[in-house]
Amino acid sequence: MDRCIVLVDAGYLLGAAASLLAGEPSRSRITVDHAALIQGLRDRAESDTQQPLLRIYWFDGAPDRVPQPEHRRLRVMPRVTVRLGALTRSDGRWAQKGVDAAMHAELTELARNRACSDVVLVTGDGDLLPGMMAAKEHGVAVHLWAVQAADGDYNQSEDLVAEADERRVLDRTWITKAVRAKEVGGICAPPPVPRPEIAAILSAPLPESALSGTGRRPAEAPEHPTEAGAGQGAADERVPPAKGVPTPKDLAALRAPGAHPAPQPANATLRWSSDKGWVDRTAAEPAEAASLPTLAQLTTAEQRWADREEDITTVGGDPYEVGQVFARRWLERLGDHGHLQKLSGMYPRIPHRVDGELLRYAARFGLLAHKDDQIDEHDRYAIRAGFWREVDVRTATERTPAAE
Repeated sequence: MDRCIVLVDAGYLLGAAASLLAGEPSRSRITVDHAALIQGLRDRAESDTQQPLLRIYWFDGAPDRVPQPEHRRLRVMPRVTVRLGALTRSDGRWAQKGVDAAMHAELTELARNRACSDVVLVTGDGDLLPGMMAAKEHGVAVHLWAVQAADGDYNQSEDLVAEADERRVLDRTWITKAVRAKEVGGICAPPPVPRPEIAAILSAPLPESALSGTGRRPAEAPEHPTEAGAGQGAADERVPPAKGVPTPKDLAALRAPGAHPAPQPANATLRWSSDKGWVDRTAAEPAEAASLPTLAQLTTAEQRWADREEDITTVGGDPYEVGQVFARRWLERLGDHGHLQKLSGMYPRIPHRVDGELLRYAARFGLLAHKDDQIDEHDRYAIRAGFWREVDVRTATERTPAAE
């Protein structure tokens, strides 16, 4: 068949790109425009091989093979197939398992079935050498692509380089069309619109009993959540960086070892009710919270099907986006504006029943991965921030200037 296929080892491509642009191979240090990256791979493959593209196979690791937000975006793109191996943690480092074996099996099967005339390999692992040799024996031309190395040395197996029919280097100019380094200290999601309740929470003094044994007072909390966490390197190691709204974990970390739980300030609201085992909620939820229906109660069978279609095809799974999507559906189906006013008055705490449903919805997108079935604290902030931002959009025209 006169067509080309691209096999991408995502761990190699993005890890090498991170080394080149951010100075270390951690993929958390880069931001990727996956649509631009896929289009770039397609254009380059068709140009180099002079053959039309059949398909791009994207091989990556994921905890328990659960698709992550980037995988969900990729797998619905035209001509893209995602294959997931396992992602395991050993000695404090994450490692892919089964990805090389999957690439080897796909490469040999495609060559044996004469599915293409040219195959492009974006990888650096010498374990693919037998698969490369088998593909050549079946008459397939093998193109090996490398990412420009950060230190001027090879970041590919020399045996792979020697065996390839053609070799190309994806240089910094090509990479930066779709990948960029993150700014140090950036946030993953826009914060919710500041409101008076936030200032009241941040200004609430911690009880003296909570500070005994720490040896010092905690650093002053910033006025707005967007400034949270900055400049706290000198704080006591037992005091977590302030993140805007104190969580149960934040307050628990301020207690001396073995101390009895200190009472909460009367005017403080603990935002995250899902941090079990830290600080019990002393105040019951407002009675009106019980009257708010859940999304499941408001959703018909037909709407559930449409929601699932949207989740699969258009929702990428970014925590902030997940919160927005959930809130949009819930608010559109509430109907009663009185419910919306009740909810707005409860800010920043999401009613417990709705909050639990929100987190269960987020779990569908792999946000529980490698957290021991717990959503990461930073992700929970982003999920709820997205929820409240959508609520703010809906209530913006109804709020008075004083309420804002």
